[in-house]
Amino acid sequence: MINLAVLLEDSARRSPGIDAVVCDLERLTYAELDARANQVAHLLTARGIEPGDKVALSCPNLPEFVICYYGIVKAGAVVVPLNILLRPREIAYHLDDAEAALYLCFEGTTELPMGEYGWEGFQQAPDCRDMVLITANPRARSPYPGVETFARAVAELPGTFGTVARRPEDTAVILYTSGTTGRPKGAELTHANMVMNALTADRLFDNRPDRHDTHLVALPLFHSFGQTIHMNAGLSVGSTLVLMPRFDAVAALRALADERVTFFAGVPTMYWGLLRALDDTVDVGRIAATLRKAVSGGAALPVETTTRFAQRFGVPILEGYGLSETSPLALFADPERDSRPGSIGIPVWGIEVRLIDPEWKTVAGTGEIGEIAVRGHNVMKGYHRRPDATAEVMREGWFRTGDLARRDADGYYYIVDRAKDMIVRGGFNVYPREIEEVLHTHPAVALAAVIGIPDEHYGEEIKACVVPEPEAAVTAHELIDWCREQLAAYKYPRVVEFTATLPMTASGKILKRELAQAHNRIIASR
Repeated sequence: MINLAVLLEDSARRSPGIDAVVCDLERLTYAELDARANQVAHLLTARGIEPGDKVALSCPNLPEFVICYYGIVKAGAVVVPLNILLRPREIAYHLDDAEAALYLCFEGTTELPMGEYGWEGFQQAPDCRDMVLITANPRARSPYPGVETFARAVAELPGTFGTVARRPEDTAVILYTSGTTGRPKGAELTHANMVMNALTADRLFDNRPDRHDTHLVALPLFHSFGQTIHMNAGLSVGSTLVLMPRFDAVAALRALADERVTFFAGVPTMYWGLLRALDDTVDVGRIAATLRKAVSGGAALPVETTTRFAQRFGVPILEGYGLSETSPLALFADPERDSRPGSIGIPVWGIEVRLIDPEWKTVAGTGEIGEIAVRGHNVMKGYHRRPDATAEVMREGWFRTGDLARRDADGYYYIVDRAKDMIVRGGFNVYPREIEEVLHTHPAVALAAVIGIPDEHYGEEIKACVVPEPEAAVTAHELIDWCREQLAAYKYPRVVEFTATLPMTASGKILKRELAQAHNRIIASR
């Protein structure tokens, strides 16, 4: 028997007085965090929540997220973390699809009124029978009929609780895919999936109780990357989590220095933001003196970003790969070996990886491109209530990811692109990441995303959407020429569009589908 909550409970027994979470002026020790999670477990059982019931959670990176997350699993229920940017219709969809029995929702602000959105979504999901509003104000009263505030709901509840034992194969968390290619699906991850992935992260990054790391948690905790790398893995060894409710590069640089952060994980756009925010007021030396690990995932990291970060902070960025469906760690750069910028590393401990063709046959040749397939302790049970969708991506324990990669002679893997992002121009396969790498080496390019657009002659043409560096003077023709000099004739972009921003998910992934849709709308309006 097992329960994911053991990761918190073991550290609370071992180091009760150590700071577990820090957010602005609030600091909670491990003993305090565990006691508050126990109160949530009591709250849920008092509301009729039984082992296996689904409890949805909408909350930014605040102590309450961690408290509620562990309180839910302590009660034997299943956590369903929701993206905090969802609108009412989307919230209702997730509550219904997950069969949520209860909804814990952040009160919000004028900037992020999750209380309002959550209430409207809850009203549209009649099978979700209960809602509790999370608020940091202990005297707050809910503006919604029949809904209590979090502080009032747990105020008189005990700080001890007998955690419900679960089987390793029981579902602990349902993580919804981002929905960038269709309606979101809920990946069912077991207690064994989540515990093993956290311990694998500790093994990979040499996290130890005697080291006492300090993590800057800018990744959203509702996403699998931040949930495992920071929260579950960090708390399992008694680390301190410095929470950022919303990523801001200037504030992140300040926190890295002031909190003497040793561990930072981010998506590529966060590293791009940190480098862009550097100025004479940033004490780079103070940050570099304590920072021991920098980790990237969620999307391909441009080699240029890796190089610049290592030059400024003296720490290489360890790049890896995973998905919600793999808990998420699947491959990662080995800290004891050559990190090889541009590579997503090698399979993590206990995981098998192979490259396959559309018929599930192994692609054996070195350098040959195939779809990444993963098997091991990290792979989900399946998609919640989606047996057909599960059957499409899982076979004999293997999960096919939809991502294309190649493998070198030493066993290092390199992402080529998403299978769905691949552009077919005139019969030639073109992988956007290769073009983006070239664009990122141009001094006037801050960020770039490459997409395929309809073309009568070639089927698809290549378009680059570019965010220029501030005050940079560069033309589309210059960037096209830059790529033409370094890429085969069928690969370089024929269209370049300059933009101030690129659409992204809450976890920092660029939404190429929205770029393509925006292009098509412009064409249709002409």
